[in-house]
Amino acid sequence: MIRITKIFTFETAHVLYNYDGKCKNMHGHSYKLFVTVKGNPINNLDDTKNGMVMDFGDLKAIVNSQIVNEWDHAVMLNGNSPHKILGETLEKDGHKVIYCDFQPTCENMLYEIASKIKNNLPSEIQLAYLKLNETENSYGEWFAEDQI
Repeated sequence: MIRITKIFTFETAHVLYNYDGKCKNMHGHSYKLFVTVKGNPINNLDDTKNGMVMDFGDLKAIVNSQIVNEWDHAVMLNGNSPHKILGETLEKDGHKVIYCDFQPTCENMLYEIASKIKNNLPSEIQLAYLKLNETENSYGEWFAEDQI
């Protein structure tokens, strides 16, 4: 079994409802997402992907379509909180808003990312690991073996 990793970057703002620190204000981050998948390299000379676990371009297409293109330069907020009104105001002014059903923290974003990627991987490929840097020195991690 081999693991391969592709790194992605995107800019997203978020609003944390009922948070008690200075990050209670709407603010953004330059996120860096590490996506690691695992599988066995293809061993078939007639296969155009011979020797690969998964084509990096195919992984890029999945992550870009499910996460980066959706979340880049958007504002994430919990649609179940009073911040929904803020989101509606922002949308009226032409801003891209993502309504989550969770508090849009790094931790919860990892669960959402894992779900979206796993649902779009080929059956023979498994999501193994995610790392989401919120800042240069703050990040969360998701490990497949930790999931129940």
